[in-house]
Amino acid sequence: MGHQIDRLDKKILQMISQNARIPFLEVARECNVSGAAIHQRVQKLINIGVIKGSEFIIDTYKIGYQTCAYVGITIKDMSYFKSVIESLKNIPEVVECHSTTGHYTMFVKIYAKDNRHLMNIIVEKITPIVGIGNTETFLISLDEVFNRQISAFEAKEISE
Repeated sequence: MGHQIDRLDKKILQMISQNARIPFLEVARECNVSGAAIHQRVQKLINIGVIKGSEFIIDTYKIGYQTCAYVGITIKDMSYFKSVIESLKNIPEVVECHSTTGHYTMFVKIYAKDNRHLMNIIVEKITPIVGIGNTETFLISLDEVFNRQISAFEAKEISE
């Protein structure tokens, strides 16, 4: 099945998920291996798809996008699923899309400048997409309290 995630991989993942900009030499010192070993391990984790990338986190509020909303979307027929996804990818304000179980086919997370802009995105950009049945805005986020990567590899588990 490919590369098994060992104790060293877990420690690396724990450290870089907390700070994607941490220098590899610092990770190497903490893991008691060479910087080259860390580089090789990270590259292998990227190649096998465990690490999908790294990013800078932008404070949307500070750049004028003060409304965050979660919208449920139903699709008229599942044959439209892939084309709806591709159309949603072309709307820059749609930052997440999750295929779901239950009444809605998917949920999307949208950042908008304000409520009027949100309405414009839904009415003029999302609902006209061929294949979309309907949308329902579930909530508008008042504030993001925290956002983090999964930390499935606890320090205790790694040291065992």
